Amino acid sequence: MLRFQRGYFIFFVILFLIEVVIALFAHDNFIRPFFGDFLVVILIYCFIKSFLNTPLVMTAVAVLLFSYLIEVLQYFNIIKMLGLQNSNLVRVVIGTSFEWTDLIAYTLGIGLVILLDKNKQPVSE
Repeated sequence: MLRFQRGYFIFFVILFLIEVVIALFAHDNFIRPFFGDFLVVILIYCFIKSFLNTPLVMTAVAVLLFSYLIEVLQYFNIIKMLGLQNSNLVRVVIGTSFEWTDLIAYTLGIGLVILLDKNKQPVSE
């Protein structure tokens, strides 16, 4: 089950850097709030697949459910409940406000993962 997969890790690093750039510099109504959420589920999926040889659909569904859970916790203002509202890092990582459109972005991101990963060719690593 444990197996380092360089290709997924490279995609993870690239997506992480893109997310950092979005967080620091994108202050618009599409890239940061929607595209960032679309990419974050792909980032999480690639991180998991970098180290675990798990089935595509199981991993994709687990990432999607995790993302939904974080969004629901935002609805209940989990950061304030935990007393972490003054932590900028926690506010960026977890998020501070519930948006239905985030659930759509997560779903579309995982849909792309399933579409692309199911059709990928095996790569020698």
